[in-house]
Amino acid sequence: MILLVLLLIIVLSSIKQISEYERGIKFTCGKFSSIMNPGWRLVFPIFQSYSKIDIRTKVIDVPEQEVITKDNVSVKINAVIYYNIFDASKAVLGVENFHYAVSQLAQTTMRNSVGSVTLDELLSCRDKISTTICEIVDKATDEWGIKVQNVELKDVSLPGEMKRVIAKVAEAEREKQAVITKAEGEVEASNNLAKAAETMSKVDGALHL
Repeated sequence: MILLVLLLIIVLSSIKQISEYERGIKFTCGKFSSIMNPGWRLVFPIFQSYSKIDIRTKVIDVPEQEVITKDNVSVKINAVIYYNIFDASKAVLGVENFHYAVSQLAQTTMRNSVGSVTLDELLSCRDKISTTICEIVDKATDEWGIKVQNVELKDVSLPGEMKRVIAKVAEAEREKQAVITKAEGEVEASNNLAKAAETMSKVDGALHL
């Protein structure tokens, strides 16, 4: 009777619940033995253990990084990276801390990618650069069982001096466009006046310009 009660206690204590959004990694005598799917699973104490892995999409806020662009302009950028785990065993066995590893890899890749483009390319082709970073990080994390879904560059902060330079360039461009528009208007007006004079010269008794 005592043995039966003891056996029942061991079985009940061995029941582990894996939720639908989780996967369990079971170890037997320290060796990986199986992936535990959602439901109630048996993990016998002493010679078996397990780890739970959340397979839902995770979001990493990549800290602000100071980067020098290809044309030697210092900028500060930050980003957001979205990823999920497609192979729980690789995420546990292939890297010590996959969340920290993805964050560090994203930072390094972001600095390298931004450092290879000019400031104009960074400001005008942000989506393209984000896609490039996503592809590089996704390829590197395959061996960790991680799928990088998207990378978004959030903010690009420029030095105050550079902001003033860009503002002056934009103002000069507007003034240039205004002069061109005015000149085009004057040319069009003179052409219309010439056409009117030509038309009136062909009419008998009309006032000649």
